[in-house]
Amino acid sequence: MAAQASEGMEKLKLSDTTSTKQKSGGANGVNGVNGDLDNDDSDDDKEDEGGAAEAGTAGGKKKRKRKPKKKKNATSTAKTQTSPPRVPVSNFFPDKIFPEGEIQEYRNENSFRTTSEEKRHLDRMNNDFLNEYREGAEVHRQVRQWAQKNIKPGQTLTEIAEGIEDGVRALTNHQGLEEGDNIKGGMGFPTGLSLNNCAAHYTPNAGNKMVLQKEDVMKVDFGAHINGRIVDSAFTMTFDPKYDNLLAAVKDATNTGVREAGIDVRMCDIGAAIQEVMESYEVELGGATLPVKAIRNLNGHDISQFSIHGGKSVPIVKGGDQTKMEEGETFAIETFGSTGKGYVRDDLETSHYSKRADAPNVSLRLSSAKSLLNTITKNFGTLPFCRRYLDRLGQDKYLLGLNNLVSSGIVEAYPPLCDVKGSFTAQYEHTILLRPTVKEVISRGDDF
Repeated sequence: MAAQASEGMEKLKLSDTTSTKQKSGGANGVNGVNGDLDNDDSDDDKEDEGGAAEAGTAGGKKKRKRKPKKKKNATSTAKTQTSPPRVPVSNFFPDKIFPEGEIQEYRNENSFRTTSEEKRHLDRMNNDFLNEYREGAEVHRQVRQWAQKNIKPGQTLTEIAEGIEDGVRALTNHQGLEEGDNIKGGMGFPTGLSLNNCAAHYTPNAGNKMVLQKEDVMKVDFGAHINGRIVDSAFTMTFDPKYDNLLAAVKDATNTGVREAGIDVRMCDIGAAIQEVMESYEVELGGATLPVKAIRNLNGHDISQFSIHGGKSVPIVKGGDQTKMEEGETFAIETFGSTGKGYVRDDLETSHYSKRADAPNVSLRLSSAKSLLNTITKNFGTLPFCRRYLDRLGQDKYLLGLNNLVSSGIVEAYPPLCDVKGSFTAQYEHTILLRPTVKEVISRGDDF
């Protein structure tokens, strides 16, 4: 999820794999699961064989009746994911050990970390934390791979968003309808489906009839979380090869950012490397050759538990930020490229919101605001949400109360961020963990 870096207002934060080393059992998702989840048949077969043998040797003795085989629950015994995805990923990993992401070893002065016994000890202490992230990442991979195969022009944005969100909720096994369930797991933030010149923070509100067209460039940005460990990853979908160079530029830039990131690395150095790669590309549209520009006021960001933005930003252009990445931090490395001005502004109808972690203690006069705040706190905490999520919980006539919470500084509104009309924007994003021993690209998959 994107982070805007302009005009003094902090916005909501929204991979080069060939040079990296993938450990065995890595992020191949459910396709890498070879073991059977349920072998109930073997016990029943043994009983049947035993019964038949006894009947044959006992002569006139009364035959023992065969026990009917129990019908197995299709969900609990599934060995492949359904389409659309509805089987919780925990069913594919009965030991609850989820696949690690892509492993990249630290370089230069940090190369000692790979073999340091002290760092290995620290790494082992993070098993629960890592497993929660890995479960969320497996959910994200399975849902997005389904989405990439099934999203087609002619579908409404609402249909696309709900398909992704239903998948995430099913695979995390948290439907989010019971009070507090969404805080345990589910959607890390609303599904962004930003079209063309709109770069980020657009999801359809109720009644939206917008239909995906063949000529559209759609950024698909969504998060999955387990216990507040948010996996934030995004990709861009097009249906016309003329946009291929735009997508290639942004994907290459994101992979550059992932490669350059690491413990003690300065943000400005990452931004400079990203911009250099991104802006080495051109795209030909309508007979004109256009440079691909990095959107200078959109950034990557760190991620904290239950908070999509923890306070640090990762620029995608050259600058002077001397802030360094630190051991144990989690970052969303995301880049945005544009054929326009390379600068976004607030536009269109707001759909994304989140309760501020530092919300002031304000006396609310509107009863609707008080009631809505209670609903937000109990169902989302500080996780981002959208209007459709409130509708799903049965809330109605809440806009007045919601606007009151925004104006009181308790809830932050995040309007869509758009470049100039007629331009096209693209986005790719991965979540990385700066473990004590290695860098783990937690959201990496076979797709990107």
